Amino acid sequence: MLSRVADSLYWMSRYAERAENIARILDVNLQLMLDLPKLGPAEQKALWEPVLRSTGDHSDFDKHYDKMTSDNVIDFLTLNPKNQNSIVNCITTARENARHVREQISLEMWEEINRTYLWMKSQTLKKIMRQGPYEFFMQVKNASHLFQGITDGTMTHGEDWDFIQVGKHLERADMTTRILDANDEIFVKQPSKTHTSGTLHWSAILRSCSSHDAYRKFYVAQVEPDKVVEFLILNEFFPRSIRFCAATLNDALRRISGCKEEHFTNLAEKLAGRLVAELNYSALEDIKTVGMHKYMDELQIKLHGIGDAIFRTYLFSPPLPVPEAEPEPEPAQKQTQKQGKATVAA
Repeated sequence: MLSRVADSLYWMSRYAERAENIARILDVNLQLMLDLPKLGPAEQKALWEPVLRSTGDHSDFDKHYDKMTSDNVIDFLTLNPKNQNSIVNCITTARENARHVREQISLEMWEEINRTYLWMKSQTLKKIMRQGPYEFFMQVKNASHLFQGITDGTMTHGEDWDFIQVGKHLERADMTTRILDANDEIFVKQPSKTHTSGTLHWSAILRSCSSHDAYRKFYVAQVEPDKVVEFLILNEFFPRSIRFCAATLNDALRRISGCKEEHFTNLAEKLAGRLVAELNYSALEDIKTVGMHKYMDELQIKLHGIGDAIFRTYLFSPPLPVPEAEPEPEPAQKQTQKQGKATVAA
């Protein structure tokens, strides 16, 4: 497979997944606001700051808006053309990459991503707020689910499909670490003082990862912070847990090279296999000993290293920027997610 084809398939998958993740986070936060008492400017800022940190766009938001209100955050993360991680830019970039590999993907895949792009281009903030943000975000999420289902059902599961899986699960693992890292402060608050609002926030974190129902079925208990952390990081069966994503990513990389599990042929396989082994033999006590923030930062750095190794091995793209560095301007389809508190795989 040509490196440019692998590159476009990888980024198409990452940006499609990113659009869904951002839509889900915004939807969950808006619903959380309905469950909380009337919020003043300070409370609204405290509620929306973790959202912007989880997407890595906190500093860029401050350059364009004076106040951190619901409308401003929704506009910035949904329709703002100056935000490379806005939903409209994610879908546009995914569609552009799909156009570059039109001969490698199925007709049904192209029709779905093109339909979503045309629908997205017709949206305005006034239209979204008038019709209801819930319906808008639900349509974005459904479009992503439909695209993924069409991909799995209409593509041959060869190298091209594996590169799509690599992009999807690297992006998914990255977002789960960012969501947990951005909300790490609620895990250290005293339960006696924050029981009601804390439970709402923990439930919101689960819904941000589409894991609330799966969590309740797995634990059959009240939402508790320790169990939330354990489920989203170490559960081997839930599709959005970091452990599951790392294992699926590792399997896809090995199918691409044909390497057996016990060996590795390149740095990407070595780093991915090492991460899977670490997660397989980790426990909640290990995370609590290190500390949530530090543990998430270390995971993000490891995911960044895997992404950089994939570029060097297969895509021949320039190395990713180091943590906290400002990235150089790049073509739209190659732009990476802005850096948050720690670096991520891009």
